[in-house]
Amino acid sequence: MRDLLHAGVRIEDEVAMEPLSISVVLIFLSSFLLSQWIFHIACPWMSERLIPAFLTFTHRQKTEWSSRAVSTVHALVVGFFCLYILIFDEAVKKDTIWGDPTLVKLNVGITTGYLISDLLLMIYFWNFIGEKYFVIHHLAALYAYYYVLSQGILPYFANFRLLAEFSTPFVNQRWFLQVLGYHKLSKPSLVNGVSMASSFFLVRIAVIPIYYSQMYSVYGTEAFYRLTPGSRIAWIFCSLCLDVMNIMWMRKILRGCLKVLRSSRSPKQVTELEKPKTD
Repeated sequence: MRDLLHAGVRIEDEVAMEPLSISVVLIFLSSFLLSQWIFHIACPWMSERLIPAFLTFTHRQKTEWSSRAVSTVHALVVGFFCLYILIFDEAVKKDTIWGDPTLVKLNVGITTGYLISDLLLMIYFWNFIGEKYFVIHHLAALYAYYYVLSQGILPYFANFRLLAEFSTPFVNQRWFLQVLGYHKLSKPSLVNGVSMASSFFLVRIAVIPIYYSQMYSVYGTEAFYRLTPGSRIAWIFCSLCLDVMNIMWMRKILRGCLKVLRSSRSPKQVTELEKPKTD
């Protein structure tokens, strides 16, 4: 037993000392640079030509527009890649802690590059798009993903967290519709609102019991104790931190939905629907 414990310590030391591979560094650097390119160049260029209203936006609105555009692109790429891994990657499903992390590290590397880019943009444009809870969210995710990228651990759980990205396009679309002048009771706004609330609940709240039941199923196993203490803390702490924020945001979304339902019954609000931008 003593030899087994010593072997476990040696494994932990070796895993802890594993550096970030060149391929991982290249992936998140590419993601970072692409995110910056979309924000500074691609999005403004395309928006000016495809959306006439973009030319009338304030600097603040243009900044947030481009930031949310990058967020939407990232969410779609990472979300569908995450779903592919969840369905087809048998190695990850078979061993949720130490399974082959190749595809997961690619997806997490893309997310890491985006998160660092978005974090820097938030800091630089703090008066426009700064938000303390987003900073906490990004830092918690980066802290956990560092262990995934450097040690290749917890591929199933890291990938599972990225399911949350499926709700992001609807959250961003709500803001896009608002800044374009669509009434909150217009058909596009209502359809998107329902999609936003339902998707947010499904991929961020309803999956919480599934996620933690999987975590509990491996707790105390030999595979679990092969993890370094730092990686265990990062896994549990960051998961709890992210889910607390998800519950807070879900509560805010539900309050917004109730507010819209109440206002829809107001004669004054019904009259305002006769204004432009209602369908």
